Amino acid sequence: MAQPIFFKQPPSSTLAELATLTGAVLADPARGGHVIRGLASLDEAGPMHLAFFDNLKYADQLKATKAGACLVSPRFEAQVPAHVAVLRAGQPFRAFVRLAREWHADALRPQSWFDVDGIAPSAIIDPSAHLEDGVIVDPLAVIGPRVEIGTGTVIGAGAVIGADVKIGRDCNVGARTTIQFALIGNNVLIHPGCSIGQDGYGFIFFGPEGHLKVPQTGRVLIQNDVEIGASTTIDRGSLRDTVIGEGTKIDNQVQIGHNVSIGRHCLLAAQIGLAGSLTIGDNVAIGAKAGLNNHIKIGDGAQIAAMSAVKDDIPANERWGGHLARPTRQWFRETLALERLARDGAAHPKGEGKE
Repeated sequence: MAQPIFFKQPPSSTLAELATLTGAVLADPARGGHVIRGLASLDEAGPMHLAFFDNLKYADQLKATKAGACLVSPRFEAQVPAHVAVLRAGQPFRAFVRLAREWHADALRPQSWFDVDGIAPSAIIDPSAHLEDGVIVDPLAVIGPRVEIGTGTVIGAGAVIGADVKIGRDCNVGARTTIQFALIGNNVLIHPGCSIGQDGYGFIFFGPEGHLKVPQTGRVLIQNDVEIGASTTIDRGSLRDTVIGEGTKIDNQVQIGHNVSIGRHCLLAAQIGLAGSLTIGDNVAIGAKAGLNNHIKIGDGAQIAAMSAVKDDIPANERWGGHLARPTRQWFRETLALERLARDGAAHPKGEGKE
């Protein structure tokens, strides 16, 4: 089991208390006094741990678990071993996460890596910058002219904030992140090593004078409650802004080109590449390593499978995948047809079966 040595130890709680915290029902109230002291997966849990079960793929782990208690839906309750106390929940994982957030709130957002409370002596802050009370700046961070940073925000070690950047309240800027030409809202979490606001990739190609660089004079606008994974890059716009909508969550190593507009509450997995001037609607989910062409539009609620190559607009609420991407039903049918052709061809090599 993972030892939470880097985070605060959770309090000991009885099963009766956990039922109240999670909104679950303790199947056997006589076990209400049993004490739980931590969370664990089914295969690593011990008698004083709480686990959860909501997927038959892990039925063998449930059968063998040594957990003291388990959050489980009513339809799987009968499969829980007799020695494990049952906390009945309609959505076990959601209830488990609710408790984890309560017990491990310190893991939800980074604080100073060096336990700094205020401004580290080695930080460099331009005299014209304005930091509200309660801003934390870790060692060797550099904050440029006329920067504004709201209360509760943490600037990580070695981060560089360029001139005139505005960062809202309760944000976290990870170590070694660079930010320029950007306006950032409240409660934005930026993981280490991100680059935000650098030049977009704009050139006039193959002219008599070579490749002519197009000035990139737009900004990056990041709205409230956005999370940006480590080593992600977000180019500033050329004539219009690059926009990341409210509540959007971006994984590690994602490239977002200039003039891209991403809607609200989107989910972008790792290593996605978004070409310039692409428009993505609200509540869109994109799988890892997908590549999206420039100047296309992805409708609200669309879903794109991992490793897809998207060259065309995708209508709202449709699911696409493949290379090149098309509606998933069509993609699956074509894949199965190719598999049948390959199988039949292998079964009947050229020249065989003819009279």
